[in-house]
Amino acid sequence: MKVIGFGDNVVDKYVDIQTMYPGGNTLNFTVYAKQLGCDSAFMGIFGTDLAAAHNQDTLKKMGVDTSHCKVVEGENGYATVDLVDGDRVFLRSNNGGISNTSKFKLTPEDLEYIKTFQLLHSSKYSYIENELTNIQSTGVPISFDFSDDFTEEYIEQVAPLVDYSFLSCSHLDETEVRELLKKVHSLGSQIIVGTLGSKGALLYNGTSFYSQVPKLVEAVDTLGAGDSFITAFLLNYVSRSASSEEEDRIQESLRKAAEFAAKTCMVEGAFGYGLKYEE
Repeated sequence: MKVIGFGDNVVDKYVDIQTMYPGGNTLNFTVYAKQLGCDSAFMGIFGTDLAAAHNQDTLKKMGVDTSHCKVVEGENGYATVDLVDGDRVFLRSNNGGISNTSKFKLTPEDLEYIKTFQLLHSSKYSYIENELTNIQSTGVPISFDFSDDFTEEYIEQVAPLVDYSFLSCSHLDETEVRELLKKVHSLGSQIIVGTLGSKGALLYNGTSFYSQVPKLVEAVDTLGAGDSFITAFLLNYVSRSASSEEEDRIQESLRKAAEFAAKTCMVEGAFGYGLKYEE
């Protein structure tokens, strides 16, 4: 498979150890896809500071194609993270930095490039909503992570334009999650997954609900668990023949997603590659 992440790249700054790790939903997707044996590319905007340089260097080391990225003068995206009672807690961010203030505008050449992939993944924090219609015109399936601070208006804007929708739903009860997944499907998405934190995940495909319990491990760091779950599910689901039994296809993809997410919890940061920094 050949997949592309279009959108956000940030660093997660762990203030307790003064170390920053590469991150961001779409950047993580490309790295996890590479770890799972796919050809992957990242397309987005890098700033001109140490964080941007570290992310670019890390992607190069991992063999992720960045040939269609842009570099814009300014501060790269970052989030600060602390350790509270053993769990990583986000403190603040610069809202994507240069990726937010200088929106990525796709060229005809970019769209031709996107056509060479089997799947494109993006996210709410990528600030590319205005390009979704252009991406949809390429015919490449689109996956989108709505995170946990979605609104009804935002879902109605984006869900009709994407094929696979992922929503963080641990703040909702099961009835609310089921109704939400049904709504997103009614708007046009084919497969909708609500991730539920320690309770696992729930998937809806328009006819049936499927649940997946997490694979429990003694986690080193849970950062990136959701992104790795999404990546592994998508790659397993999309790569399996559409002619295969749908229930088996979904359940096997969910199982492999849970297994890969558990492995992600055994490394610092989303996938390692920490770099010391000074304020």
